[in-house]
Amino acid sequence: NNTVHFHLSSTLTMRIQSLLVGLMATREALGFAPSLSSSPLIRSKSTTTTVAPSQIVKPSILPSPITSASTTQLFMGWGPDPIWSTGTAESNIQSCPSGSCVSIKMKVDDGTGFIYPGQYVQVKIAGDADAKPAFLAIASAPTGQAPKPIPKGKKAKEADIAAGPEPTTPVPATWEFLIKKTDNNEWITNAVKGSTFDVSQVMGGGFPMADNLEGFKYDFPTQNILLFATGSGIAPIRSAIESDQLGLGGARTCTLYYGVRTADDMPYVSKFPEWEERGVQVVPVVSQPDLPCESGAVWKGRTGYVQNALEEDGVQIPRNSGALLCGVKGMAESVKSMLDESGVFEGRVLTNF
Repeated sequence: NNTVHFHLSSTLTMRIQSLLVGLMATREALGFAPSLSSSPLIRSKSTTTTVAPSQIVKPSILPSPITSASTTQLFMGWGPDPIWSTGTAESNIQSCPSGSCVSIKMKVDDGTGFIYPGQYVQVKIAGDADAKPAFLAIASAPTGQAPKPIPKGKKAKEADIAAGPEPTTPVPATWEFLIKKTDNNEWITNAVKGSTFDVSQVMGGGFPMADNLEGFKYDFPTQNILLFATGSGIAPIRSAIESDQLGLGGARTCTLYYGVRTADDMPYVSKFPEWEERGVQVVPVVSQPDLPCESGAVWKGRTGYVQNALEEDGVQIPRNSGALLCGVKGMAESVKSMLDESGVFEGRVLTNF
C-alpha cells in the first residue's frame, strides 16, 4: 500500500509541475491591436434598433467590480511547438495619448495561415534560441482564406481527407499588433523600422464564430452580437470587426463594450466612427475618469466597468445573442455569468483561446 501511495503521489506531483510550467508560459499571451489617437473621444451618433422592454433581460445580480487584485489577463493556450520565420518591423507608433501601448506593423513572409480573428503568433528576439517569446494576437483583419466547408449531404473521399488541405503558396503580408509596454518587453516596444524578429506560425483557432453564431446549432442564427474588451484585449476584437466575419450590414445588431482606465489609455479612438459605419455601436467605458489626463481630455462618457454597462443596458433577445470576449479575467468571468443568467447560450459566448 505504501508503494502504491508513493507511486500515485509522485505521478500527481509530476502532473502538477507540468501544469504549472504550462500556466507560466501562457502568462505571456496578450491580446493586442493598434490604433493611433491623440484626441479625446467624441462618439458618433448611431442608429440602434428599438426593442420592446420584454425582449431586454437585465441580470438581477451585479458581480463584484474588478479590483487591482483581479486584473489577471486572459491568455491563449501555449499551442504547438513554434516554427520560426522572419518578421520585419515596418513602423512603430504610440497608440494612445498616455504612451502605455505601441502599435507595430510587421511584415511576414507568409500571411496565408491567418484566417480567423483571434489567432495569434509567438514573437521573440531574432536568432536567440533562449529568448522568451511574447504571445501576440494579430490585430488586423485575416490575410488568408478559410478552407471551404464540405457541402452537406456529400461525403468527401477518404483519400482527400487523408491528404489534408491543399498546400497554399506563401503570400507576404503585413500584420498589426498592439503591445502594452512592460518592464521586460523593450526589445519589441522600442523596435525601429527594419528591426527583425523570429515569428512563429499562426496558432490557435481564433473565435469560432461560424460554428456557433451562424446556422441553427442552438436556435435561429444570432441576431445580436455583443463584443467585450478591456485594455489591449481590443486587438482580436478589432480583427473580428474588420474581418467582415461578424455578418453585419443587415438586421443583425452589434455592440462593443470597451473598458480602459482613463481616456488617455484608449487606443482606436480614430477607428470608432469607421466601426460604427460597419454596424458596431461603440460603448467606451472609463474606470477612473477623475485621474488627470496628460492630453487634457476630460471624460464625459460612461464610467465604471464593462460589466456595469452591460447590467445597465441588459441583453436584447438573449436566445439569439452571441458574444466575443477578450480582456482581464475579472471582466470575462463577470460578463459570462451575467450573459448566462440572462439566457444567452453558453456555447455562443466565445473567447479566442
